[in-house]
Amino acid sequence: MPISISMIVVSSQLVVAVADGVPAFDISRSCRLDLAATAGLTVDQSSKTCIGDETRARQRLVRQWSKYSASSKAQCIPQESIGGTPSYVSLATCLEMGPWAR
Repeated sequence: MPISISMIVVSSQLVVAVADGVPAFDISRSCRLDLAATAGLTVDQSSKTCIGDETRARQRLVRQWSKYSASSKAQCIPQESIGGTPSYVSLATCLEMGPWAR
C-alpha cells in the first residue's frame, strides 16, 4: 500500500496542463518590445509587418492546433513566456520542429 501512495504522489508531479486551444498573446506589445530592441528600422512599417506575421501565424495555429502533440504543446507553450515577448511565429516553429527534436 505505501508503494501505491508514493507512486501516486510522484506521478501527480508529472502531470502538465496543456492548453485546449491556442494561447492568447498580446502581439501588439510583443511587436513593440521586439522593435524597441531593433535599431535602424522604421517603427510604423516594421510594426505593421510584425503584427501581420503574428496574425497569420496565429490563424495557421488555430487551423492546425489539433495536429500537434500534447508533449510538444507542453514543451513549447511555456518557452514562449521566457523573455516576456511571446510570439505565434516562434510557437509555430517550435511545434513544427517538435517531432524532429525527439
